[in-house]
Amino acid sequence: MVEDNLRAQILAAIPSLRAFATSFTGSRDRADDLVQDTILRAWANIDRFERGTNLNAWLFTILRNQFHSEYRKRKREVEDADGSYAARLKTHPNQQSRLDFEDFRTALATLPLDQREALLLVGAQGMSYEEAAAVCKVAVGTVKSRVNRARTRLASLLDLTGEADLGPDDLTKAALAAE
Repeated sequence: MVEDNLRAQILAAIPSLRAFATSFTGSRDRADDLVQDTILRAWANIDRFERGTNLNAWLFTILRNQFHSEYRKRKREVEDADGSYAARLKTHPNQQSRLDFEDFRTALATLPLDQREALLLVGAQGMSYEEAAAVCKVAVGTVKSRVNRARTRLASLLDLTGEADLGPDDLTKAALAAE
């Protein structure tokens, strides 16, 4: 019965793991592979999981460590160095929100990995600073600092100066007001 409960908790964590993996890899396929490897490793080592502790933090730690291991292996690999293949695959977005999202993804990708990781754990995954610190194996203050620096850098990269910059653009506001 305990194993069934753990299995259910692991399955429930998959969407969050997938989102976290996608933020690391930038590719849904690679993210799915990373999540699959994470689940396989977790299940193979389930006896190492301490019952009563945070299963999600344990899974995120496995995923993070798996990503870093793969990153070290792949950092010398060069795929599509001139970008010609990738340029043929993408389509240009036709809506402002899609453009804004792409700008955000690009800006997010420029953040140092430790800042991006902390921001995504706290901001996107909704983890507390303490949980994120446990996943990253750093002090809580370090996570808070990384999140603050990441937010400040993103605001600068995206040229956000106030709350008005976060809402819809003027054209969208005008269209909504006309209804």
